[in-house]
Amino acid sequence: MADPVFSPDDQKLFDSRLADILTRYPADRKSAAMLPALRMMQEILGWCPPEGLRLVAERLEVKPERAYEVASFYVMFHTEKPGKYVVDVCTNLSCSLRGAEGMLAYLERKLGVKAGHGNEQWLLREAECLASCGTAPCLQVNEDHHENLTTREKVDAIFANLG
Repeated sequence: MADPVFSPDDQKLFDSRLADILTRYPADRKSAAMLPALRMMQEILGWCPPEGLRLVAERLEVKPERAYEVASFYVMFHTEKPGKYVVDVCTNLSCSLRGAEGMLAYLERKLGVKAGHGNEQWLLREAECLASCGTAPCLQVNEDHHENLTTREKVDAIFANLG
């Protein structure tokens, strides 16, 4: 029987892919598969809902709190349903020195959401590092990475076809 968090087809996909993931780990260390299991669940559902975290914990034979701890620690996992677009703005040292805080404030006004919050359209977040120190400042929209965002015009061009 399908778990209520998944449709029947998604449940079959989840179970099949989790079984494949678990073949890569010792049988007595299922918990080692936590990151790939959470990522796979998020690929299927678009986020990591509480029911999904409980299901992953059950399948990996850990407490539900452990699945939540891991999912909430990593910025790539969404423990709240994200908007259509997830915008991560790097505010680490290199990006900050080249105007990241100003870009973040501009995006808060432009998108109508404060950093760390979202709505149905946007989730705006600060990111510790997006690995573009030599081409700072940078941001990501979903999985699309953008660098050298030194002007509002460059930022506006990214968002012109979104929303």
